Amino acid sequence: MNPYILTTLLLGLGLGTTITFASSHWLLAWMGLEINTLAIIPLMAQHHHPRAVEAATKYFITQAAAAATLLFASTTNAWLTGQWEIQQACHPVPMTMIIIALALKIGLAPMHSWLPEVLQGLDLTTGLILSTWQKLAPFALIMQLQTPTASFTLLIMGLLSTLIGGWAGLNQTQLRKILAYSSIAHLGWMIIVLQFSPQLTLLALITYMIMTSSTFLVFKLNKATNINMLATSWTKAPALTALTPLILLSLGGLPPLTGFMPKWLILQELTKQDLPVLATFAALTALLSLYFYLRLSYAMTLTMFPNSLSKTSTWRFMNTQLSLPVAVTTTGAICLLPLAPAAMALLMP
Repeated sequence: MNPYILTTLLLGLGLGTTITFASSHWLLAWMGLEINTLAIIPLMAQHHHPRAVEAATKYFITQAAAAATLLFASTTNAWLTGQWEIQQACHPVPMTMIIIALALKIGLAPMHSWLPEVLQGLDLTTGLILSTWQKLAPFALIMQLQTPTASFTLLIMGLLSTLIGGWAGLNQTQLRKILAYSSIAHLGWMIIVLQFSPQLTLLALITYMIMTSSTFLVFKLNKATNINMLATSWTKAPALTALTPLILLSLGGLPPLTGFMPKWLILQELTKQDLPVLATFAALTALLSLYFYLRLSYAMTLTMFPNSLSKTSTWRFMNTQLSLPVAVTTTGAICLLPLAPAAMALLMP
């Protein structure tokens, strides 16, 4: 892709998210979401592969449906209540429609079916943008919806997401689909605690973005798209292959890795709110996700791909990919747990 066009599209992504962040009016927020959507579609279809074009088309149709629902719901709310402000009191019916539209935007269960299919058709760099940056703007809107109707609907969706994200990822062999279901499960954790502690949701979102960025960049470095291709990692990047299981287990939430921090604090908050059954259910669904992370770890470290000695070893070829982003995100995905007290002090003064 032409560098000028690429720069324009990336600036469009940043502009759309910034407009949504800064808006207090539903129409302006909708405008930012639309700019965001239109900027990423050319990035999705840039390789002109039929699978990429299909993924871009599916994404466009899904996001157009969500945007139309959001615009209709916000207009209906303005007609019923006379308010265009996001944080003002909303009528229960348009509020439910707004939540459904935003859930469809980020791929929250039960409006999640498009996310694995779209992510499977993208290259890993665009998939990383879709899994991280594209969730920021809808999340900024969801965090401002604090009404009883919104809280109950989001709680049900959060529980469904943790369950479906873990359950549906069990029989997957494609890495991008596994990361899509991982995204759905992590979104569920964030949404469950949203009404009790928005700061914890923000912390979980930040740590998820660090861990997912690290995972996508590692797979991109190894040019891996399915579980079998992970077995060739030893010959490409031995040191990184040794660290990758730690990244995956951090995504699963095992101590003493970074991913344990948000899950630990969320379970603690749910217990404080006298919701031990909900906390137990969330912890049990995390075990489902942990299983497929362990599958990836096993495939990467305990299996060896058969190599013929007659060919040149992979590590002899010059690697042109940037290693600094991988190093920074990998360190963050593994080593940030000791900073939990500082993070809590920063987010909850």
